[in-house]
Amino acid sequence: MFFAIGVMQDRKNLDFHQTMICEICDQFSSFSVFMTYTVLYLFFIPVFKWDKHYYVQTNCCHSLYELDEERGRRIENGENVSIRQEDLTLISKGISSGLKKCSYCGYETDEDFAYCPKCGRPF
Repeated sequence: MFFAIGVMQDRKNLDFHQTMICEICDQFSSFSVFMTYTVLYLFFIPVFKWDKHYYVQTNCCHSLYELDEERGRRIENGENVSIRQEDLTLISKGISSGLKKCSYCGYETDEDFAYCPKCGRPF
């Protein structure tokens, strides 16, 4: 008899949309929520999942947070849940572009100005 058995790590993006202000780069951003898990395959069919972890990644600077397991399960089940900052544990800070952007005119600069050189309003 021939058995095809395998174990591998997998990732699933969860359907969740929420916008918040990022604590790392102070920009208004949306969150992407995903789950990682280990799965046992039998004849290329997933049979059993374990070791689930839920993560949140910001779309502005791509900072990565681990999400509280209970909230992650509720999001996975499709419940209407909001993520609070207390539910997140920072894993890695994202890459900031280092650019300042004027909220009034949209001018971007990498200089350390207190006021926008184009319109004169404070950054």
